[in-house]
Amino acid sequence: MKTVLRSLVVVLAFFTSTKTASFAAEAPRPVPQKSTDLFNSTTVWNLHLRFTPEQFTAMEPLNDRGFFGLGGPRNPEQFGPAMFLAPIFLRQGDTNGDGRISRHEFTEMGARWFEQWDKDKKGKLTQAQLRTALNSTFAGGGGVEMMKIRLQGDEGHRNGLASAMGVEFKYVHADMEFEGQQFNDVAVRYKGNGTWLNSRGMNKRSMKIDLNQFNKGQKLAGVVTLNLHNNITDASWMNEVLSHRLYRDAGVPAARAAYARVYLTVPGKFDRKYLGLYSIVENIDKHFVQENVGGKKGALLKPVTPNLFAYLGNDWEKYNQIYDPKTELTPKQQKRIIEFCKLLDSADNSEFAAKISDYIDLDEFSRYMAVTVWLSTLDSILAIGQNYYLYLDPGGKFQFMPWDLDHSFGQFPLIGTQEQREKLSIQHPWRGENRFLERMFRVEDFKKLYLQRMDDFSKDVFQPERFIKQVDQIAAAIRPAVADESPQKLTKFDAVVAGKSVEGNAMGGPPPDRRGTTQPTTQNTPAGPPRMFGPAVSPIKLFAPVRTKSVLEQLAGKSEGLTLDNNTNSPPPNAFGPGFFLAPVVLKAFDTNKDQALSSEEFAAGFAKWFDAWNTDKSGLLTADQLRAGLNQDLSTTAPGPFARPPAPPRP
Repeated sequence: MKTVLRSLVVVLAFFTSTKTASFAAEAPRPVPQKSTDLFNSTTVWNLHLRFTPEQFTAMEPLNDRGFFGLGGPRNPEQFGPAMFLAPIFLRQGDTNGDGRISRHEFTEMGARWFEQWDKDKKGKLTQAQLRTALNSTFAGGGGVEMMKIRLQGDEGHRNGLASAMGVEFKYVHADMEFEGQQFNDVAVRYKGNGTWLNSRGMNKRSMKIDLNQFNKGQKLAGVVTLNLHNNITDASWMNEVLSHRLYRDAGVPAARAAYARVYLTVPGKFDRKYLGLYSIVENIDKHFVQENVGGKKGALLKPVTPNLFAYLGNDWEKYNQIYDPKTELTPKQQKRIIEFCKLLDSADNSEFAAKISDYIDLDEFSRYMAVTVWLSTLDSILAIGQNYYLYLDPGGKFQFMPWDLDHSFGQFPLIGTQEQREKLSIQHPWRGENRFLERMFRVEDFKKLYLQRMDDFSKDVFQPERFIKQVDQIAAAIRPAVADESPQKLTKFDAVVAGKSVEGNAMGGPPPDRRGTTQPTTQNTPAGPPRMFGPAVSPIKLFAPVRTKSVLEQLAGKSEGLTLDNNTNSPPPNAFGPGFFLAPVVLKAFDTNKDQALSSEEFAAGFAKWFDAWNTDKSGLLTADQLRAGLNQDLSTTAPGPFARPPAPPRP
């Protein structure tokens, strides 16, 4: 009898673990009537999107410069590695300043680079040395500065790296079914920057759904906009959900979240295809502000700049793209922003300290900064200069609200080491020059509040046991949906939930091909996607105890913590940056004797070969257009990444 019972238990356990998600999809639950019911972090909803083939095709990004976004046909002279590399080639190669590079200038530049990069003077450059040198030369150390290039989009376009690469998203018509309830004619578009770039070969992309745009008055639980985040950089699916919750627990307005199994139907292409598990994240808009902050007359902005509140003169047009207003600004609101920029720029320390509370809600900002610093979320105001909203209230004070937290809990390895992120200084948590934070941290009224919040929260909402419990609760709810995505993702998910580090992002398995399917792993195919976000990072259960211990030691004066400006210009060997993608391409092109290293002769011959191939009119002077075309032709890669060559167009 015991044997029979044990067998029955095993069968039931297998049945439950493998079939729960399918039953969840087949048995709709009651549709939520209130937003508090919709945004429950342990709820997994069922959401089905239907497009016509024309609608689905139209959703692919196309910008007004005449080429499709990543993964589709494009003009090679406008998009590719040349966007980032050509300015450096021109600046360092055009020594006489005539806007062109002669053959002598070009080969001399190559010789200079080899000498600079061959630091141990062995006359050889290995792939690792080449990768580090390319990162240093073209990205200022690990790719961070590359991400800062043109973070502001062109006037009238959205901000962000993908936008700078020509990716613009547009809404299309679609139909949505949510737990069996039909929502007709909803507006859907893709969304994201880093997540878009990292998911461009897949069907599982982040999306924004507007229920009201084409069908006025249509809402779900009182909500008109849904953000579907694919969590492709987070193997736990929890960083953003738990970070937003932490901000709310600390008294900072922040988005709520739930989860959804998302299905896709496109006649002739997909029939209720399971795209995977997404998080549904509350939209930050005027409705959110009214509900969480109060008032209808304030201004909502989403800045993207490493120099927040820099003074640019009295013409608002110079500020508009940087601050990206989400509500129409009055002249008074524009003037208020410029006034504060001027104060930050020119006031002495006494005047700044005396007037700062007229412009910044110090209590709210102390809470926001305490959580941001504890989370060591560096894809933020602390380093990159993005992923937050500003609300200018009717009284003229700014409040900060977080956004896009997939790299929170110290999981942004483009900056610093794991130890630096875990033990990040609470006194100097920013990277590089940041005049706004530098001046704020000199204001005693703010500093006192901030340190008090750090102390209070460390005894309460920062307690590691809270995060461990929250991780386990959410894991139990979402594991079946993760399991139905792929065995590789489930393996990574189980590892990080158990508190184990895993390399790369959440994608798992061999890289997708250009049709979104999976390539078989071969000797020349990495067993996983390119690690665009760096080496292994500590999951939440590992990060939280170390971070809390470090913060408490710093508050007690037992430690100063670690800053980000020390020893971070030399990235770890596998750090994300142009060298990660370009080093193998350059090595393959120049390494004529196939010894996996480049001699000075091979390097010089390679540069000469490039010049002769790129100087198509044989004038002996390489124009900027020829340089860009050549860089894009010879330095595009076949692997997924920001420099990937697009698939060949189908034959007629």
